[in-house]
Amino acid sequence: MSLLDPRDAYSASRTRKSTGEPMTQTESFFKPQITFDEFAKVDLRIATITQAEPHPNADRLLRLQLDDGSGEPRQICAGIKGYYDPEQLVGRQIVIVANLAPRKIRGEESRGMLLAASDAPKGENAERKVVLLTPMSAIDPGSTVS
Repeated sequence: MSLLDPRDAYSASRTRKSTGEPMTQTESFFKPQITFDEFAKVDLRIATITQAEPHPNADRLLRLQLDDGSGEPRQICAGIKGYYDPEQLVGRQIVIVANLAPRKIRGEESRGMLLAASDAPKGENAERKVVLLTPMSAIDPGSTVS
């Protein structure tokens, strides 16, 4: 087995897979392009946080209970513990991916994902800022986002 030269790995990550040509600066800044039909599969909804607490099995996660307008409670586990106190989240409305397949995260089921903006990639900046995406004014839980 041979080791890959880090310069080769960096170069390979900055080339188009289809043609092998170098990517433009804009192309390498963003994730790969998707079609409109692919994006249309994502169901973005408004949810209200009804309960927030530290995840029992993880240092960086919060376990959120949400009202998503469906009449059934929804739980989402999110890596925002270092950025938000649980008490300040209760009652806030957020944008979620409602049709993401459920997944166990450290032994707890997470049914969806909240959306947040960040000014730095994960792990690169101790001063990283994370901001939850929220509607500008109150709207019914379950409202669609487009």
